[in-house]
Amino acid sequence: LSPLGREVGSEGWRGASSESGLSSGFVKINKEKHMEQLQKIDTLNQKIKTFSDAIGNMLVDGFHYLALFAIGGSIVWSAVFAFMGMAAKGHAAIEDILLLFIYLELGAMVGIYFKTNHMPVRFLIYVGVTALTRMLIGKIQVSHEPDYGILLISGAILVLAIATLVFRYGSSRFPSVKTSHDSAL
Repeated sequence: LSPLGREVGSEGWRGASSESGLSSGFVKINKEKHMEQLQKIDTLNQKIKTFSDAIGNMLVDGFHYLALFAIGGSIVWSAVFAFMGMAAKGHAAIEDILLLFIYLELGAMVGIYFKTNHMPVRFLIYVGVTALTRMLIGKIQVSHEPDYGILLISGAILVLAIATLVFRYGSSRFPSVKTSHDSAL
């Protein structure tokens, strides 16, 4: 006899067939309860993940909008002070007007990024071309002699213009694929 009062035979510790049916039913019930508990845990895990993703997305979006408003505000603030400086001088030089164009391009870039969540790289190139043009005009106004500085600035403008062409060709030839996240924006 086993310690539980069952006979030990060729079947090992199993007792009579009626007891074996009971124990297999008990094992089935335990497995079902265990599976239910695992499903509840998995459901809870999914709910926690969904909740934490929602909170994380909300915080990222909040920071995103706050940073965009701060950048946009600083662009407007700088443009207003530049314009007030021009008004105080009583005239605007070509460099001042190009500076206002730089502010305009930066503002447009922030606006596009705010609406689409995509950084328009071409606008950065436009800002670079305008800044280099402003630098070139300032250099020519100071010294009317041609030198390597003028050649370097002109070459840099040419490189940026070619980069703009490459970006435009690439975006027309290989348009970006819109995802479901992009279309929701």
